[in-house]
Amino acid sequence: MIGEAPGGSRPEIRIDRSDVGRRVSVRRLSEVVEGRPVYRDVVGVLVSWDDACQVTVVPRAGEPVSFPAELMIAAKTVPLFPARRTALPETEPTALQALASRGWAAADQQRLGDWLLRASGGHTKRANSCQALGDPGLPLAEATAAVGRWYAERGLPALFEVSTPGTDPALVAELDALGERIAPTEVRTAPLAPVIRAGAGTERVRLHRAPDEGWFERYHGGADPATAEAARALLLGGPSVWFAAVPAPGGGAPLAIGRCVVDGPWVLFNAVETAPEARRQGLATAVMSVLAARAAEEGATGAFLQVEADNTAARTLYDRLGFTTSHTYHYARLPQR
Repeated sequence: MIGEAPGGSRPEIRIDRSDVGRRVSVRRLSEVVEGRPVYRDVVGVLVSWDDACQVTVVPRAGEPVSFPAELMIAAKTVPLFPARRTALPETEPTALQALASRGWAAADQQRLGDWLLRASGGHTKRANSCQALGDPGLPLAEATAAVGRWYAERGLPALFEVSTPGTDPALVAELDALGERIAPTEVRTAPLAPVIRAGAGTERVRLHRAPDEGWFERYHGGADPATAEAARALLLGGPSVWFAAVPAPGGGAPLAIGRCVVDGPWVLFNAVETAPEARRQGLATAVMSVLAARAAEEGATGAFLQVEADNTAARTLYDRLGFTTSHTYHYARLPQR
């Protein structure tokens, strides 16, 4: 019998497949040594319960723990990892930009001195632009020409990600002379504790290590088929990636989604979206709270995100969660030849 302990005692199994994606505490029979049972406990996210009744839990640190469901002795859902008030980690804008690039890692990358050229099938400007931080190792005119050739070889427009502060002012002036600024964006930071505490209805949120088809359908209304493969690769890339979703009652695309990447003391949030019919219900806040709690469980203390300056609704949400602007960036496009 599932979960039955030696001696015939009744189990206390209070979870089932419907709890996949929630934080749980499980005690299981690990082994029998000299006729005596040895039990082990694991607390973490229940990420799978497959048709073969194999259960997998991802604990606070380390590798996922998998075991047959029949070995469970006791199991229950548990609250989010508790919010602990901590200061923001010390960092510089250029370091945050590098973290953001690692959390949205382009498939094709090449260094030009300190600059990072990124291409990923055209999905998002961030993954298809030159992150112009530091010294390219060439005179600026030669460096910008090299960037233009690199993107032309890939059939992409030559975009620069221009950070303020961070990018060489001489390059900023040169790019301004060549064309317009595109998609001005704020990079915002916040301590994790207020984000964790802000959410209500967090029990509706489920966490996963990879996006299912419903999640992907909600993401930007489903990626352009021409860039769908690149989008999936970008979404899955990063040191420790988590996806959150609020399932729709009738199935299909979730009511709300979000993604985070935990990277040391920082967690990057992105892809936070809510179905039009489900807005103003606190679902985006709940998604971010659950992601923040998981990030804190892995040791993160600070959060950051990128929001376009004209996205008033998102900026209002992030204001309420305590995010403030660290720095800004925009894109500049070289003229096509």
